[in-house]
Amino acid sequence: MKKIEAIIKPFKLSQVKEALHELGISGMTLVDVKGFGRQRGSTGGIDPNDGYDDEFLAKMKLEVIVEDNQVDDVIESIKTSAYSGKIGDGKIFVSNIEQVIRIRTGEKDSDAV
Repeated sequence: MKKIEAIIKPFKLSQVKEALHELGISGMTLVDVKGFGRQRGSTGGIDPNDGYDDEFLAKMKLEVIVEDNQVDDVIESIKTSAYSGKIGDGKIFVSNIEQVIRIRTGEKDSDAV
């Protein structure tokens, strides 16, 4: 199993969520985050005279746990639905998950997801 973490622009959340639902992905975790990458906080459109000087930009961090055979489809779905073509579209991280346990029932791994 893999954990896929995607840092996306907040206004793309609905599109990404719907795209994942179309793949049958229903469980996900979402966190409001702030950060910056190579653009160092550049918004590519906010007028610097507007008094906006926080280089940390508002983003959403979406996390899903999927079976190995779903990884490529989930990544492609996130890439397509989160794409705006502008700087700061985000990143996708994939990591291995050794074990998942559902607290309420004790189910493990695929049954717990």
